[in-house]
Amino acid sequence: MGVTHHGRTHRLDLADPTLREWGCTVLHADPEQGIVLDRSAFYPGGGGQPPDHGVLLWQGVQTRIVGTRKGDDLWLIPAEGDPLPPAGTAVTGAVEDERRTKLMRTHSGLHVLCGVVFRDFGALVTGGNMEPGEARMDFNLPEVPADFKSRIEELVNAEVTADRAVAVRVLPRAEALSLPDIIRTQSNLIPPEEQEVRIVDIVGLDVQADGGTHVASTAQIGKVQVVKVESKGRANRRVRVRLVD
Repeated sequence: MGVTHHGRTHRLDLADPTLREWGCTVLHADPEQGIVLDRSAFYPGGGGQPPDHGVLLWQGVQTRIVGTRKGDDLWLIPAEGDPLPPAGTAVTGAVEDERRTKLMRTHSGLHVLCGVVFRDFGALVTGGNMEPGEARMDFNLPEVPADFKSRIEELVNAEVTADRAVAVRVLPRAEALSLPDIIRTQSNLIPPEEQEVRIVDIVGLDVQADGGTHVASTAQIGKVQVVKVESKGRANRRVRVRLVD
């Protein structure tokens, strides 16, 4: 559950993050809970990455999808007032491309930031969040040099320019956890029931467990600006970044 399926839904988003349109069938539709599909490329949110937006098209009707709710099934949340396709209906799903693509670029940019700070400063992540094109990441970093902000911006963009491949693979839990430094957060956030772990590898820079969507190479991220570095406690530094299109 989570890597290839969530409940009854086959997750297409992790198999092919470039997929934007696909055919599927409604398994359940409820005005209170939402819509369950047999196959879905909507990223449901998690790990700081927000859920996708998009539409379901069926019988000349459009249902806007504005969020998700994760439980035993993966529930898509329709926009208020939009019609619900009945169970058994064949529909076409479509992910909003601009939002998803910018989130993929942002998420991969955070992994580059994480890799640079871990490599050059030895700091682990204590928290993070993102929106399309902007994000923040917190690090356990008691001391920083005076030029930290400009240095990490230069280092991050050097890795973007290096056009490093971003590779994804799924490993058995024990094999994944045997990889050195695979957990880049201060606490292990992988649920104990998960027997497979998805690994995102920015080749030559950063390897870590992650469940989000990413671009295929760092050059696709585009230029990253470090907007601000803030102190959030004695040993915590918050780095705010944004994409510069």
